[in-house]
Amino acid sequence: MEKEKRTHKSHCIVLPYPSQGHINPMLQFSKRLVHNGAKVTLAVTCFISKSLLGDSGPITIETISDGYDEGGFAQAESGAAYMERFRVVGSETLGSLIEKLKSSGCPVDCVVYDAFLPWALDVAKKLGLVGAVFFTQSCTVNNIHYHVHQGMLTLPLSEPEVVVPGLFPLQACDLPSLVYLYGSYPDFFNMIVNQFSNIEKVDWVFCNTFYKLEEKVVDWMAKICPLRTIGPTLPSAYLDKRLGDDKDYGLNMLMPVTGVCMEWLDSKPNGSVVYASYGSFAKLEPEQMEEVAWGLRRSNAYFLMVVRESEQAKLPQNFKEETAEKGLVVSWCPQLEVLAHRALGCFLTHGGWNSTLEALSLGVPMVVAPLWIDQPTNAKCVEDVWGIGLRARADDKGIVRREVLEDCIGKVMGSDGLKEIKNNALKWKNLAREAVDEGGSSDKCIDEFVAKLTAS
Repeated sequence: MEKEKRTHKSHCIVLPYPSQGHINPMLQFSKRLVHNGAKVTLAVTCFISKSLLGDSGPITIETISDGYDEGGFAQAESGAAYMERFRVVGSETLGSLIEKLKSSGCPVDCVVYDAFLPWALDVAKKLGLVGAVFFTQSCTVNNIHYHVHQGMLTLPLSEPEVVVPGLFPLQACDLPSLVYLYGSYPDFFNMIVNQFSNIEKVDWVFCNTFYKLEEKVVDWMAKICPLRTIGPTLPSAYLDKRLGDDKDYGLNMLMPVTGVCMEWLDSKPNGSVVYASYGSFAKLEPEQMEEVAWGLRRSNAYFLMVVRESEQAKLPQNFKEETAEKGLVVSWCPQLEVLAHRALGCFLTHGGWNSTLEALSLGVPMVVAPLWIDQPTNAKCVEDVWGIGLRARADDKGIVRREVLEDCIGKVMGSDGLKEIKNNALKWKNLAREAVDEGGSSDKCIDEFVAKLTAS
């Protein structure tokens, strides 16, 4: 590799956990760093690099290994085995990448790493670099997990109501599922709690949120760690429009069916469509998939439903054909374009943090049917804290029934729909934009970060 002439203020390696929902916000944050004069190298695993489609724009892509180059997470014997192998092999190959970039005349100043990968901080510190952790979940959820890690929230829970410093009162069922249902998915529980294993050594803590959205909890956490809010991390075209032709995240693991989706939406009246998607990772139980399908059909609204190819066999027989006059079912879609479309009236979502922030930033009311991890807490915030949607509650079997979905969609979409929800959605849309506008709270944090890296 030929040596590069250093023309940038600083050089950051950005290391996301290898999944679409973690790559998107960290890639978008990387674009903001580049806009402020930094050079960014996005480090992805060898396996993930083979499936990425699209263009990373000004971001350089390099690879490291998670120890499972042929199959990634699916190749591992268990979640615990994957994370341990990733720690060992990832530490070694990340270190090698940093040394390679140094010898090429493009030395790294900082490692910005996904909070799921705390070992990256140890690599950074060993090599004398600045370490910055990036939390892809809300500050509210991070605060709960922090209290679990510190032993200040004892598990299993013994009371139906929980009081966490810095937060509003919570029912046990409003907590992240790995906390509320203690003992479920222990590998994921350990990964999430271990985000805080070495946080006292970190130089910067970034959270993909914005100050006014979670003001109280941000202030509380800023007292215990160097927390900065840098969100919402959406492409610039949907917020401040400062990054030129930045209309999408750039790298996709699934190919969106763009033309069909947008043509179909163009043919529908303003505010008439329910967009239903459970994200890039979730796998619905067959019974739940059937209830969602029937709930959409019974709502009598137009609907655009995303069901990944691997999940489509769970749809009711002949569902696509029988609902063709009202609905469109696709394997994947350009979510931001869909949410920004004039025809959208409601987003039926699992309540993952990226989807929640996208809908909030684009002023789209939500019906949230949470599945696990942070989603119940996000649903609580959507309904009771921010007032931008309704939570569709599950029955004793953990299934959200069609009648519940029909009722929630009707309340949000109907002609006598909840005006307060729509007004709140517009309010938060404006506040999200203000956060990343020049001089906004998130914009100032990114300016400060690049300026201090440059000075050092």
